[in-house]
Amino acid sequence: MLTQIETKGASGRDVAKSHRRETAQLLIFNFLLILTLLTIWLFKHRRVRFLHETGGAMFYGLIMGLILRYTIPSPDPENSIVHYCEDVTNSPGTLLLNVTDRLYEYEYKREIDKHNMNSRQGNEILRKVTFDSEIFFNVLLPPIIFYAGYSLKKRQFFRNLGSILTYAFIGTVISCIVISGIMYGFVMAMISLGQLGKHDFYFTDCLFFGALISATDPVTVLAIFHELDVDPQLYTLLFGESVLNDAVAIVLTYSISIYSPEDNPDMFDAAAFFKSVGNFAWIFAGSFAMGSAYGIVTALLTKFTKLCEFPMLETGIFFLLSWSAFLSAEASGLTGIVAVLFCGITQAHYTYNNLSDEAKMRTKQLFEFMNFMAENFIFCYMGVAIFTYQNHIFNALFIFGAFVAIFVARACNIYPLSFLLNLRRKRKIPWNFQHMMMFSGLRGAIAFALAIRDTDSKPKQMMFTTTLLIVFFTVWVFGGGTTQMLMWLHISLGLKGRHQLCRHVPHVPFGSP
Repeated sequence: MLTQIETKGASGRDVAKSHRRETAQLLIFNFLLILTLLTIWLFKHRRVRFLHETGGAMFYGLIMGLILRYTIPSPDPENSIVHYCEDVTNSPGTLLLNVTDRLYEYEYKREIDKHNMNSRQGNEILRKVTFDSEIFFNVLLPPIIFYAGYSLKKRQFFRNLGSILTYAFIGTVISCIVISGIMYGFVMAMISLGQLGKHDFYFTDCLFFGALISATDPVTVLAIFHELDVDPQLYTLLFGESVLNDAVAIVLTYSISIYSPEDNPDMFDAAAFFKSVGNFAWIFAGSFAMGSAYGIVTALLTKFTKLCEFPMLETGIFFLLSWSAFLSAEASGLTGIVAVLFCGITQAHYTYNNLSDEAKMRTKQLFEFMNFMAENFIFCYMGVAIFTYQNHIFNALFIFGAFVAIFVARACNIYPLSFLLNLRRKRKIPWNFQHMMMFSGLRGAIAFALAIRDTDSKPKQMMFTTTLLIVFFTVWVFGGGTTQMLMWLHISLGLKGRHQLCRHVPHVPFGSP
């Protein structure tokens, strides 16, 4: 099926019109970000904590998506003419079409449901505000992940490294298995109720959803922890777990996506399983090695040359080599996100001290700014996408099952692993820390980016919609309730945190510092 949408042989007028649309699209998000930044300033000035800046960004995006969805007129039927090509027997990525001796080049974008074409196609503006999913994965996520590694507090991180690795690796795998098992039960119930066909949703799809939704992103909680000067052990455990958990979830998602039992996708295939496990180990180890290698090369280059005499060049080399870690991993069939994470950790540990004072300040500020803008852009886009994205499937039973699954999986992750870790730790992880870590299992940019990357099939569309709703709920409800939970659990705060809260909530009992 071929529609008259997006040709490469467009006239000059069409090119100018398309340019104006794309500029208007960027202007919309630019205004959203400006509004978000002003709201962040207001929140910080008024010390508002019931709604964090990320929740505000999502709220503004939601309003903009609502306006775009219900105020823009329906598409012109002339732009939706369907032409049938009987000679085309497969689905080529690029199609050359001869129309009255003029050759046009069409590119594959996505499959459209022919029984519901108008609702899937939407209008031109709605299609234009829907970004290519690769933009999120290849442009917006790398600076977020790199900054997470580059801003690590090394002493606390390596002091709690064993616990962090346990939560990040074993905990993420436990979470994936528990979520996929619970969701498979709900999928079977949906099939028995006639909401799904028997061959619409397989156990491998449940595993895929379990892996992507296991990516925690407690950016809201950690920002409040930093402002209130929360106990450094709790902050380090949560931050370290979330950083490495993202990497594990990304590689796990990719490994499951290539798990393909030959005879029946719903049955366990030992050969395919062990192949996926091998791919997971190879991709993670290879990405780790490549990212670390780039970090070491940068450290040697800054140590044994006199780049420090030219801070601008020094900063440029630092940035480009860090970005090269991501690009090299992607070009090698590995995962750039994992490579850039460990490149950031290595750069912070070895390269940072070799930089000039000016370059130290510039690199910190550069990656902090890129992280801040990319994160807020993604959260704004999430709000817009709830109304403008073309591939939503809302299923109440699946959504309810997903919420149950993530809470049960988080509990199965935190409490048993904390018990085992406390058997050997000198400084135990107390119950109130465990409850706070359970409460802080928010979902955010990583889960969203993994879900939006593939929405071509019905299961993936259902997963994307559910992931978006989970992100909204956890950021607004759990992120907004972080301060109250800290007070209720008597988590120890520094003097700065006590002073800030006591100005608004007198006679609040706190734990000892």
